[in-house]
Amino acid sequence: MTQTLDYLTTLTNIPSPTGFTYQIMDYLMAELQDLGYAPVRTQKEGVLVTVPGQDDSQHRLLTAHLDTLGAMVRAIKPDGRLKMDLIGGFVYNAIEGENCTIHVSKTGKTISGTILMHQTSVHVYRDAGTAERNQTNMEVRLDEKVTSEDETRALGIEVGDFISFDPRTILTDSGFIKSRHLDDKVSAAILLNLLKTYKENNTTLPYTTHFYFSSNEEIGYGANSSIPSQVTEFLAVDMGAMGDDQQTDEYTVSICVKDGSGPYHFGLRQHLVALAEQEAIPYKLDIYPYYGSDASAAMRAGAEVKHALLGAGIESSHSYERTHIDSVEATENLVDTYLKSPMI
Repeated sequence: MTQTLDYLTTLTNIPSPTGFTYQIMDYLMAELQDLGYAPVRTQKEGVLVTVPGQDDSQHRLLTAHLDTLGAMVRAIKPDGRLKMDLIGGFVYNAIEGENCTIHVSKTGKTISGTILMHQTSVHVYRDAGTAERNQTNMEVRLDEKVTSEDETRALGIEVGDFISFDPRTILTDSGFIKSRHLDDKVSAAILLNLLKTYKENNTTLPYTTHFYFSSNEEIGYGANSSIPSQVTEFLAVDMGAMGDDQQTDEYTVSICVKDGSGPYHFGLRQHLVALAEQEAIPYKLDIYPYYGSDASAAMRAGAEVKHALLGAGIESSHSYERTHIDSVEATENLVDTYLKSPMI
């Protein structure tokens, strides 16, 4: 797991809100090229790498997405602070008090700040604890000497500049991994580590396999195009959602049977279950009620494939997330076992 965790730490510390993924995709292209692969950059900033297999008549495709939640500058307020517009499906409560970075489009520079309620001080605002956390009340306090809109604009900040959140990635001695954007940088780290391992061990997979790192999953249309026509099995490696009525935990791999888009392919799901039981890989079956994946996006776009979804169990998804190394290991083992297995 050492290399997987190293990749994870690197990935979480590269800002990549949806729409601003150039830096992380540049890193990915360079890393894959260094490993000896020939990755291709798609027009919408995805990265696709093809690994030739023993059988080239039918292909597999695996996805993980590298875009994350984030925000954009919506307006510059009269006092020089920033109003935000959210990118991705999360609530303002999840980012209150978070340090952030404004990526200034005009200059290419970055400016740090903190996301706070306007009514922050309990010594001044009677409704500091009860005011709604929404676009009107939440703002970015810049770490610059600004007190007016003109002073903030003089820094180069403009509407449409991207805002990324401090990931605060921590690996504990007890095996927990705490960070923003574990969705879905855990899975991207797993796929990167498998690609590195296969290259180092001269592993030949049974089928030609495409590894697709997408960049628009958080807004619903990541890996729904650039799918080679020979692909018959499509596996999204994403995350398992935890909460009330959920079976997913932080210590097993979660296999999704249904999400907000509907059921996943029964035969491919059962194949994953059989492989997990055969290799004694701990797993849970689960339904994610308010969720969609790159696989479901591909199906909506008309892909003629069998689709499935699995991933590490992520606590507090779309907030300050957490998982355990046991779940990461179980997920990596099942993906590796699947890639070396016969097609259904």
